[in-house]
Amino acid sequence: MTTIIKAANAAQFLSLVPKMLGYRPTRSLVLIPFAGSRSIGAMRFDLPTAAESAEIDRIAATLIGMVCRLPEADAVAAVAYTDECFADAGMPHLDLIEALQQRADACGVRMTDALCVGPDAWGSRFDPTCPLEGRPLEELDAEPRGAEHLSVAEGDQAAGSELPPVDLAEKERTARALAALDDAVGLLCGPESVARSSTSTAARESAEEAASDQESPDARRVDPQALATVCTLDDLPTLFEEALEWDAEALAPFDAAALAWCLARPALRDIALVQWCGGMSAGDEALEAQLRWESGEEYPADLAMQMWGEGERPDPDRLEAALALSRRIAAAAPREARAGVLATCGWLSWALGRSTHAERYATLACEIEPEHGLAEIVRSFVLAGHLPDWAFRRG
Repeated sequence: MTTIIKAANAAQFLSLVPKMLGYRPTRSLVLIPFAGSRSIGAMRFDLPTAAESAEIDRIAATLIGMVCRLPEADAVAAVAYTDECFADAGMPHLDLIEALQQRADACGVRMTDALCVGPDAWGSRFDPTCPLEGRPLEELDAEPRGAEHLSVAEGDQAAGSELPPVDLAEKERTARALAALDDAVGLLCGPESVARSSTSTAARESAEEAASDQESPDARRVDPQALATVCTLDDLPTLFEEALEWDAEALAPFDAAALAWCLARPALRDIALVQWCGGMSAGDEALEAQLRWESGEEYPADLAMQMWGEGERPDPDRLEAALALSRRIAAAAPREARAGVLATCGWLSWALGRSTHAERYATLACEIEPEHGLAEIVRSFVLAGHLPDWAFRRG
């Protein structure tokens, strides 16, 4: 259902921007594209740094180019949220605002307003009566009728990227379940299966330990629940599909361990991501493609495209469920087993259009495994300003 709220003036429009985003942006440029008189979303970018001042024209061209990728967009409003004060030298970031206006004009996109919100005042570049020292921030408290039911999260664009709180007991249960699962996989499939497709030192040590246990007459007993969990790995698409229905806040230890084990292995993780994007049939196809690829065949281009943000738009509810699940597992898993799950959180956040969150998760993954493949890909996406193609198509 589309909510229509009419802003009577620039102050009311500015009061709506945080509610459109769901948070209060800081040190940010927000572009709000329009189709006619209706906004069709909002895009947030970091404000250019002082070191990037010589590249303002290129940056403006890139940002307006993103607006032009929206088929319905014929106008745009720009809002700069800054730590710089109007009292210092008038409206901050005028060079960026003017560059954006020039690029918009060149592309045939009408700029409806160019606004700036500082710590001491706000103002509009299009308002000839705006004082040099700006207008009082109190004017932004008068929001239009109908906006009162829209919520704004505490904090700025990084809000919500923290992993959920998990108590020590849950962490210990998850660690024990993961260790037991490694033992069970080593017993049933061979020790090399534990470390396969994983660069984790802990995984290799766990595989060696499993091998040692099998050779010893005093080998420790393998947890029957771990053996049952190994059986769920025989049908990965069913496991990944059922996982979307799990309660992320009340995960069974062996459920968390099963997904942590899978997401630590690139081949299995990619199957999960493709399936969470496209459904059970996509998971089946990805599993078959992976097996064929390991036999020397080419990996299907249409499946690879999804990982780069091309193809059909995923169901955001599925991605949200997968992200909530992955965030919880990342918080509960032992540090040495977190990199794959954190990289998964990063990719899911990026696919949902939350690049700030994506970069945070990918950075955390790289702190554990400095050359983690998916984490480095996500970071490169964010640093290049690359968004998934479906971000520019309305659902």
